[in-house]
Amino acid sequence: MEDTSRLEDLNLGKKIQSIRAGQGLSLRKAAGMAGITPSMLSQIESGQVNPSINTLWAIAQALETPLYAFFREQPANDPVVHPMERRTIGSKSEPDVRYELLTPDTRGDIEFCMMIIPPRQSSYRDYRSHEGEEVAFMLSGEAVELELEGNLYAMAPGDSVRIPPRARHAWHNRTGGAVQVIFAITPPSF
Repeated sequence: MEDTSRLEDLNLGKKIQSIRAGQGLSLRKAAGMAGITPSMLSQIESGQVNPSINTLWAIAQALETPLYAFFREQPANDPVVHPMERRTIGSKSEPDVRYELLTPDTRGDIEFCMMIIPPRQSSYRDYRSHEGEEVAFMLSGEAVELELEGNLYAMAPGDSVRIPPRARHAWHNRTGGAVQVIFAITPPSF
């Protein structure tokens, strides 16, 4: 399991609950919109369960809230982010896609992250899009496929791509090893 103390420090569940309540949505209504059970949403909000990245995306979409809003924190004092201090979405020990925030916080005009896709996994169950422009760079791994608006693009380490605003896309790692992709999005939407 992931180090839960870092997620608890973020008060992820409380932030989700606050956003939901601020929109006047009942637990049952918000859970239904996100495609999860009310029990699951209640456990997430109370901090009893750490949601998968796909569940977080679904909740964010249901609440019409950018994912980064769940992780917003006070601005960092130190502009340097060391590998062991990165904010992580997803489990470091489970075979799930993981995102690491490479900037100190999400308060700037651009978001800089690293996506780690385990072997034979995809970034999402469904296509995703966001309002801002995204630029991605394949850092390591054997190969990755970007599915962009129905077209497949093969990428190898060192390749980069620009993804236009609102373009529906997903990443697929069909290899036997992990893949690392670094990306920047403006404005932040994670």
